[in-house]
Amino acid sequence: MYNLAVVLEDSARTVPDRPALVLGGTSLTYAQVDAAANQVAHLLVSLGVEPGDRVALSCPNLPQFPIVYFGILKVGAVVVPLNVLNKSREVTYYLDDAEASVVLAFEGSEELPIGRSVVEGAKAAARPPQVVLMTADPQAESPYEGVPTLARAVAELPDRFETVQRRETDTAVVLYTSGTTGHPKGAELSHSNQLMNALTCNRLFGSVPGEDVHLVALPLFHTFGATVNLNAGFSTGATLVLLPRFEPRQALDLLLAHRVTIFAGVPTMWWALLRLLTDGEAEVGDLAEHLRLGVSGGSALPVEILRGVQEKLGISIMEGYGLSETSPVASFSLADRPRPGSIGLPVWGVEMALIDPADPDWARVSEPDAIGEIVVRGHNIMTGYLRRPEETAAAIRDGWFRTGDLGRRDEEGFYFIVDRAKDMIVRGGYNVYPREVEEVLLSHEQVSLVAVIGVPHERLGEEIKAHVILEQGATITPEQLRDWAKEQMADFKYPREIVIDEELPMTSTGKILKRELR
Repeated sequence: MYNLAVVLEDSARTVPDRPALVLGGTSLTYAQVDAAANQVAHLLVSLGVEPGDRVALSCPNLPQFPIVYFGILKVGAVVVPLNVLNKSREVTYYLDDAEASVVLAFEGSEELPIGRSVVEGAKAAARPPQVVLMTADPQAESPYEGVPTLARAVAELPDRFETVQRRETDTAVVLYTSGTTGHPKGAELSHSNQLMNALTCNRLFGSVPGEDVHLVALPLFHTFGATVNLNAGFSTGATLVLLPRFEPRQALDLLLAHRVTIFAGVPTMWWALLRLLTDGEAEVGDLAEHLRLGVSGGSALPVEILRGVQEKLGISIMEGYGLSETSPVASFSLADRPRPGSIGLPVWGVEMALIDPADPDWARVSEPDAIGEIVVRGHNIMTGYLRRPEETAAAIRDGWFRTGDLGRRDEEGFYFIVDRAKDMIVRGGYNVYPREVEEVLLSHEQVSLVAVIGVPHERLGEEIKAHVILEQGATITPEQLRDWAKEQMADFKYPREIVIDEELPMTSTGKILKRELR
């Protein structure tokens, strides 16, 4: 028996004075973070939280997030992270679906009223949970009647707590999927799922105990940031420099000021940083001196970005692949065996295979470079979707999880994402994979970022449309780019319609929202 909170507690024991969290001028040691998490644990017990209860958390990348996160785990409860962009109606759905007994939320701002959305959402819940508000000013009073502030509620509580031990297979975290089809589902991830994934990341990254510094730009309420930065980083006594909202210039300043050694981001973050470096707005040599590892995930990394970072900084970005249901890491490219465009090989203790997505028996696709749906099996697979046995049974068979992603495997076993099965475009009977078209368009010197989608077409079923952000100073027109694309790929693949945009809609984690473009 153990508890995922061990990743914090062990570092608090071995490197108590090591800075754990840094935000602006605030720096908290591992001992301070552990003590604060213990106070949160005492508060939750006083609110009637018992082992196995689900407690929701809505907070950006602030010190309060890890403190509350591990406080919830310490009492044996289950963390339910919520996206800070959720509106009150969405909050109500998650609280009802998770049957949360308590929810802790940061107050937010007028532009991002996190606290108000949670308070209103909780009131509308079938069983309204107790709300605890985290305020930016610890001395501030709560603006909501009956809603205590965290700072005042824990002020007199002990800073020691005996952590509740759990079975390895007990649920530690419930992560809600994006809900691109139907209502979002809660993936139940066990203490073992989460711990094994964090330790596997450190094995891959060559993490140096007590020495690494992470810039945490990925939202901690998302599985990527929670595993690669929070759990993996805390387990080795790393320092986490928090960035509540990704802004390229600020991120670059923090990378330099704190001599960051590890930066993990989604492709759009790397794209934005690369633009700054290319424009000469930073001394590349200063950054390359200490940044030893780049990590990308969340969506496919364009080859042009990977090559650009390698040229500028001399580091290979390790591209990982996974989903909420896989804790999340399932495969990773290797720094010593780079394969541009590949998501690499299955990580330690994990298997991957390809199946025919149309076959009810999940027939295997074994020929090199043949396209199939990726399935995953190993220590990282969720125990199931919360209270959804039928959907769990449809997604998991004999330990194998269906990802919904189309991929191929080369002769050496390296996997390549072709596209999301649901994003595939069928034009006049031909399958077109948006990522393939995007990669071609990105190879044009005047193109900076691309999102390709399928739009309805009366005769062909679907037509191909590309939304493009150009490089600064670019002069190419949509018509010229279309004509160029026509010369680069088969007639059924090139986009007939190209739109030049200033920006593209993105999620809080930096993924391009193709459903909004559609």
